[in-house]
This record gives sequence, structure tokens and C-alpha cells, in this order.
Amino acid sequence: VQLQASGGGLVQAGGSLRLSCAASGRTFRSYSMGWFRQAPGKEREFVAGISWGVGNRYYADSVKGRFTVSRDNARNTGYLQMNSLKPEDTAVYYCAAQRAGAYYDPSGYGYWGQGTQVTVSS
Repeated sequence: VQLQASGGGLVQAGGSLRLSCAASGRTFRSYSMGWFRQAPGKEREFVAGISWGVGNRYYADSVKGRFTVSRDNARNTGYLQMNSLKPEDTAVYYCAAQRAGAYYDPSGYGYWGQGTQVTVSS
């Protein structure tokens, strides 16, 4: 699976962005997808995940209620809708895919997109 993330940009605090993650391959529906972010000087952290199959959703506490993860298997695309953005959300955002594993653990994801920069100004 090859992943291509897009949709990042510069937005004011309180604004919204929608990230997309386009996947190649016909087996996208068989992969769970995760979104991670990495700010300068910090470790990569889990943001949100959505399982394959029934599409169970998981969120980091810091984004719960503001971000929504979804997927469209027919379009081989995953999404991260980000609302009420805060300056502390500023980071490079990555999408990732895995067949199995803990949704919050980046080491379990075998496929990664290139990252897209999100900058939230105060």
C-alpha cells in the first residue's frame, strides 16, 4: 500500500482543515488506518485511527471532540477532519496503514505517507 497525504496548510486558531490520505492498491479496505503527528523536537504521537471492517474509531484525548477520522473504501481514501484547531495542533501530520496491531503504536504501522504540514496561528 502506498499512501499520499494532503490537505495541510496555515489556518488561524479556531479554524478547520481536512486532511486526506489517498491509498494505492485494491486491498485498502483490509487495512486499519492511523493518523499521527510530529511537532519539532517532539516524538511522533498518535492522533486518530480507524479500523478496517466495521470502522471502529479511536482518538487521542487531546483531539477528542474536535477531530473526526473517516474512510471511504470505494475511493481508497482516508480523512481527518480537524475543527477548532489550536496552536498546539501545529505539526507534520502523517497517515499510516497496518493489517493488525495496536492502533496507537506507530511501530506497528508498515506503511506511511509523506506527511503534510499543519500550522495553526494564534
